[in-house]
Amino acid sequence: MQIITARHTTEDEARKSRFVATALAVDSAEQALSVLAEVRDPKATHNPWAYKVGEVHRFNDDGEVGGTAGRPILTAIEQLGIDRVLVIVTRHYGGIKLGTGGLVRAYGGAAARCLREAPKATLVPHALLEVAVPFEMLGIAHRAMERYGGTRESEHHTEDGAVLSILVEVEREGTLVRGMTDLSAGRLRVTRRTEVLKPL
Repeated sequence: MQIITARHTTEDEARKSRFVATALAVDSAEQALSVLAEVRDPKATHNPWAYKVGEVHRFNDDGEVGGTAGRPILTAIEQLGIDRVLVIVTRHYGGIKLGTGGLVRAYGGAAARCLREAPKATLVPHALLEVAVPFEMLGIAHRAMERYGGTRESEHHTEDGAVLSILVEVEREGTLVRGMTDLSAGRLRVTRRTEVLKPL
């Protein structure tokens, strides 16, 4: 799964109509609708759009023939494996009708080109681990974390030692936990808190 890392705009033409596609990163459906209100061009003929945030998606034809605009934009998002994104394709009518097939190709093609050319990052599953560490084992915990690919998110001290929050790629999680257990002779207690998607 990929996300776009910066707003990106492309422009295409089909039988004198201009199709301006804009892709923006969003973190929620609410943000997508908020950004949409800012990006849509009120002077344009149509502003169809689609967004996808995890399993949540929505699209709108904005006055075009049903199924010819918003759905092709969403299809482009899904086919390219992009997540957390809003794509709006603004049409400036050029006076020549495109027909339903032409509209599907124009909107879907404009969205796909914009997404292909946008700067992207790959999302990788990470585990967030919490490690209870006696003070005398803190050095061992830090060395194990660095050796096995963990990243310290936070560290706070308690009466008995410290609690580390560590982020690690899921595919490295088992190795990190085993490494910490082995190096500390089982004295480090590791608890998995959650799993998150993070860009590479």
